[in-house]
Amino acid sequence: MGRIPREEHPRPQMRRENWMNLNGEWDFAFDFGKSGVERKFYERKELDRKILVPFCPESVLSGVGYVDFIPAVWYRRTVMLTEEQRKGHVLLHFGAVDYGCVVWVNGQKAGEHTGGYVSFAVDITDQAVTGENQITVYAWDDTRSGAQCGGKQSGRYYARGCSYTRTTGIWQTVWLEFVPEHYIKNVQFYPNIAENTLTIKAAVKGSGVLQAEAFYEGASCGKASVQAEAGNGLLTLQLSELHLWEPGHGRLYDLKLSFGEDLVNSYFGMREICIQGEKVLINGKSVFQRLVLDQGFYPDGIYTAPTEEALERDIHLSLAAGFNGARLHQKVFEERFLYHCDRLGYLVWGEQANWGLDVSRADGLKCFLPEWMEVLERDFNHPAIVGWCPFNETWDYEGRKQDDDLLRIVYRMTKQYDTTRPCIDTSGNYHVQTDIYDVHDYDQDPESFRAHYQVFAEGGELWDQWSSRQKQVKGVPVFVSEYGGIKWDAEKRLENGWGYGNSPKSMEEYLERYQKLTDALLDNPRMFGFCYTQLYDVEQELNGLYTYGREPKFDMEAIREINSRKAAIE
Repeated sequence: MGRIPREEHPRPQMRRENWMNLNGEWDFAFDFGKSGVERKFYERKELDRKILVPFCPESVLSGVGYVDFIPAVWYRRTVMLTEEQRKGHVLLHFGAVDYGCVVWVNGQKAGEHTGGYVSFAVDITDQAVTGENQITVYAWDDTRSGAQCGGKQSGRYYARGCSYTRTTGIWQTVWLEFVPEHYIKNVQFYPNIAENTLTIKAAVKGSGVLQAEAFYEGASCGKASVQAEAGNGLLTLQLSELHLWEPGHGRLYDLKLSFGEDLVNSYFGMREICIQGEKVLINGKSVFQRLVLDQGFYPDGIYTAPTEEALERDIHLSLAAGFNGARLHQKVFEERFLYHCDRLGYLVWGEQANWGLDVSRADGLKCFLPEWMEVLERDFNHPAIVGWCPFNETWDYEGRKQDDDLLRIVYRMTKQYDTTRPCIDTSGNYHVQTDIYDVHDYDQDPESFRAHYQVFAEGGELWDQWSSRQKQVKGVPVFVSEYGGIKWDAEKRLENGWGYGNSPKSMEEYLERYQKLTDALLDNPRMFGFCYTQLYDVEQELNGLYTYGREPKFDMEAIREINSRKAAIE
């Protein structure tokens, strides 16, 4: 079969040695009539095509490359299991399946999941047998329904405007994990810098002694244990050494967790975030957030990076351009990417791919909240995530206004689950209840762009193009979370490519506009950060600093110098 694509462990914060990567060639079939369940595809011994998992069928890397709408698909794979592997629980993990899916093992229904952006697991212990096992997955998707989050996936045949090629079915790693009868299900980490401690809240299956030991650069620096009962364990590690996680410096601790026979390798960072007036503090210090929009698209894999190196490279490209973080935009990024953000001290904002969801629907909360809570649970422990943004630009839908209660409830549930981070209810518009107030501004005239925020800089009202629709929250941190987007296509690669405003006539004109727009925000003593659109071109969009293939379009040292200038708020 050759080398397994994306062979690295997909969950660096919950690593067990006893696992099996199921990426590679699977049997595959389209189900355009969504009749496969009725026709009992889950009992079939073969399907009529092949696909390379974890790449979606729309992608070149999948070996399929079908880009029209796909209502449903089927996957099948045979896996050999030993008696030893079946001693405890057999967990079948999916990094992500867009959008809903049902799983059968040996013709028996094992589980199902709804939501295209978050990881989930199915316990297949009761269906698995020693020897040959047939795993069958049915996935359905309808980006045009208004009842699901689709992010930047196009609702029309062609990619156009801010929408790109769709993703259907499996698009992240699939793997098996073999765990003992009693095991750790989930953990949450709560760093306390003042006390130099890490509190660990664990959800476990069964009862027993939960043990934790922290290491820094190989040396043990804290150990604790507790009797875990009724599915929960709570313990606090007193650390003998304090190494702060901060922008540009990951300084991660390794962590070994044990619960009976279950052994888990993890890591954590000592990092705290708080809001003080109009500033966002990291470990008690004001840090100007120099962010860039990252949409997580790849020419050959669409939603899926072809290699782990490609994931890490995007962070280094951003750092090389003078940014210290990114808005992870309209997509929940895979955990392996977040691991590299953690390791490199790279600030990121977690966001759900809310576009495609009709936010005026009476059942909008039902469509959105369950998956969003799964996102919060999965990614809670990443120190690189410095804030949550469940929604982006919640436009009215076909003349119906957004359901403000939907945004308000999601904000409150986010804050209920995670007390450690700020939350922006909806980036840009239309705000309802938020910790941070942000606006999007694509004005390409540097003078009028600066004028938008001059009154605010002098203590007055913030310019807001949607002021008639949203009540401005005052006394909280403020930033322009989308700006720029300057079109640049010197090589005339795309006839119908686009960016914001008129394309500059020369490289010098481009850099001058870029600098003046950015300086307007750096000079403002009431802005805590900015976010430039965007890191790289995506399909028809030509407003990136790099091409879609990640080649630099400019002298990155010049861009870096502009972005790195000291901000007034620092």
